[in-house]
Amino acid sequence: MRQKKLANWRYDIKPIQQRPDTFAFLRLLEQICRDRAAPFFAADSDIWIARAPGRLDVMGGIADYSGSLVLEMPLAEATFAALQRTPDTHLIVRSYQMQSAEFNDEVSIPMSELQQEASKVQQRLKQDPKTAWVAYVAGAIPILHQEKQISFQGGARIFIWSRVPPGKGVSSSAALEVASMETIATAWDIPLSPREIAIFCQKVENYVVGAPCGLMDQLTAVFGESNKLLPIICQPDICLPLVSIPEDIAFIGIDSGIAHSVEGADYGSVRIGAFMGYRIIADKLGLPWQKHPSRTYLEVKDPHFHGYLANVTPSRFERDFRDHLPEKILGQDFLQQYIETPDPVIRPQPDRTYAVRYPTKHPIYENHRTQIFLKLLNSYHHLPDETVLHLLGELMHQSHQSYSDCGLGSSRTDEIVARLQHFGSKHGVYGAKITGGGSGGTVAVLIRKNHGEETVKKITQKYGQQHRFEPFLFMDSSPGANAFGVIRLKAAT
Repeated sequence: MRQKKLANWRYDIKPIQQRPDTFAFLRLLEQICRDRAAPFFAADSDIWIARAPGRLDVMGGIADYSGSLVLEMPLAEATFAALQRTPDTHLIVRSYQMQSAEFNDEVSIPMSELQQEASKVQQRLKQDPKTAWVAYVAGAIPILHQEKQISFQGGARIFIWSRVPPGKGVSSSAALEVASMETIATAWDIPLSPREIAIFCQKVENYVVGAPCGLMDQLTAVFGESNKLLPIICQPDICLPLVSIPEDIAFIGIDSGIAHSVEGADYGSVRIGAFMGYRIIADKLGLPWQKHPSRTYLEVKDPHFHGYLANVTPSRFERDFRDHLPEKILGQDFLQQYIETPDPVIRPQPDRTYAVRYPTKHPIYENHRTQIFLKLLNSYHHLPDETVLHLLGELMHQSHQSYSDCGLGSSRTDEIVARLQHFGSKHGVYGAKITGGGSGGTVAVLIRKNHGEETVKKITQKYGQQHRFEPFLFMDSSPGANAFGVIRLKAAT
């Protein structure tokens, strides 16, 4: 533990916190604090700093909301949040990255408007597109007010700085939510377990932002560790022991240049299709159900699969359920026959047609693929066989194709995967797949170090030249928020 000084504050910093991005953020914070013309933070009050990384989805992806096993790697790119409590009654959030004509970089909201139902807060924060981004930060207030009955006294100022590029499918939103939640809970002395932080951040995204994401992103931002994969059984949040990435291989992310958003229609419709499929399977099995008190979704009593498609085996799906599922169905027809789905986050629209069979099939097979992937990766630690790398790569290619079958592929990510497959293992490249919510974003690549890194850099450079942009490469990992902890800047008395 080292004690340091920043302007009018002193702080202790642990070895795990002594990272280049931490010191870069502290230097930026010092510049802001020394701005006498317009100081953002008062010199006589403490500041809390939290950090949360983005993530690379290695296997599992969108099958998280169906209870699949997923394998996630926390990235070196992270988001920092610095918070100072204030005696006034407003939350003021400033983002270093939002300085543009499209967005307001500073937003002020009365705390009273945040301490109410999440749906009302969502309506309030979505009124102005230029300030809607603040929901990822301010959303912690209504969720903590609702879940922990916290009555927030006074206000706060929060400064955000992020190196997690948005729209690339590497969970910039979860990194922002976790860093913000961590500082708010710490500054108000609200005792939260790491798991609660992840769950409450998912609620921020589902009910305040209005995006139907699963839980894997927030869990990775909280529990991830450097150079390790975090296996999560998303039923809903079973974190298995971390798996070290073997020293001679690596997972790299390649930016496709196509923006990804879980708020998009593709992601939402595939999620709805999967829950429709589960509802139809439950009906075929004659499982009892009841409407949730909210009357917006069903609760199914399921002793077979415990409410998760991922617990259906591929052989059982093919034998008993596949042909019973429609390829597509109109929302109105589904609702008339099956009442609702068991999804508490998003419901079918009567006038929309949804694919059902492939969105249902995907999490069943993806869970199976990811289980095999984890077993193979663990075996590689004991027997580093080239055949294992080929098998791991094939599982990634199958996952990539399954995304396309669901309608979540894109021509750009297909192009990157095809280029990587063309070079193959002779050039140190074994597998590649689209990640996260799909429909663009980032491609995850399995390589052998050194030779594979050179190949990926060459392919990425040519790809960028062809499409006239500079792709982002995600090359390294870093600790999650739980391992990093919180830095407290103590004001001089």
